[in-house]
Amino acid sequence: MTTLTTAPLAPLLTRLFAEADAAQPQLDQLAPDTMRLMRSKTDYTTLYGRLKDYALAVSPETGALLYMLARGCRARTIIEFGTSFGISTLHLAAALRDNGGGRLITTEFEHAKLVRAEANLEAGDLVDLVEFREGDALQTLSKDLPDRIDLVLLDGAKALYADVLDRLEGRLSPGALIVADNADHCPDYLARVRDPAQGYLSVPFAGDVELSMRLG
Repeated sequence: MTTLTTAPLAPLLTRLFAEADAAQPQLDQLAPDTMRLMRSKTDYTTLYGRLKDYALAVSPETGALLYMLARGCRARTIIEFGTSFGISTLHLAAALRDNGGGRLITTEFEHAKLVRAEANLEAGDLVDLVEFREGDALQTLSKDLPDRIDLVLLDGAKALYADVLDRLEGRLSPGALIVADNADHCPDYLARVRDPAQGYLSVPFAGDVELSMRLG
């Protein structure tokens, strides 16, 4: 048995995924404008302000993948860009719990989302493993980071993926894994991690996820 598949986390995730699915039709109505703003490095604050009431959750399959990757690499330090309501955070924190402990730093621009995420981590009995940082990730992830980072999840403003990687790259441990959701909205990030000369091995996974490993 694992933290992911038992109470209190398993029923909590079932409820959160159901709530995210129920809100999807409303989110779909915003899709045309969302797609335009998603690639912008200047308008992302406007975009995510409009989306503050939506979970923007990873899929159950991606959540399971995150747990499996974090367990498989025996992650002890994890960075998450884009907390939202904390669904991906719960999967990552569960892996840390089952790895014997560790530290997960997650950052979110919207205060209301961070409040909901923290409540969800409390309900999942995982909040002790998580450090919540509020604000623009270009600032919140520019200081006070672990010496070694084992796994990174990029699931915030897509246009900022390469800039966030800049702030973390020097601390990535050899073999560190980077999961980038919807990375096709950041072509410069994809070009970087898909170029072995930049120190990464990278493959697309499940259609909307880019899975990369830091070489060295």
